[in-house]
Amino acid sequence: MDIQLKRGLIEICVLKVLTSGDSYGYQLIKDISPHIEISESTLYPILKRLESADMLSVYSSEHAGRLRKYYRITDSGKDRILEFIKEWQEVMKVYQFIKEEKYE
Repeated sequence: MDIQLKRGLIEICVLKVLTSGDSYGYQLIKDISPHIEISESTLYPILKRLESADMLSVYSSEHAGRLRKYYRITDSGKDRILEFIKEWQEVMKVYQFIKEEKYE
């Protein structure tokens, strides 16, 4: 899969998981990995980018004596999911067109 496409899909997956509640990096990987391959080295730059774009807010909370970063989706992040759904409908139209073509 094209790396840029994959990054975009992972961004949406992160946002989607966070619609169910705040989460932290390791849990996000566990929640997303059944749907798309993801690693820590992929996730954390995406989280930083989403935070910079105000689609996520970040806070720290103590867990087992250590500070853990938690991520929360913002209204902008929720709006991005809706934009993605609309955009993907257009992509699916193109996909159907290409798929229906006969190659000889």
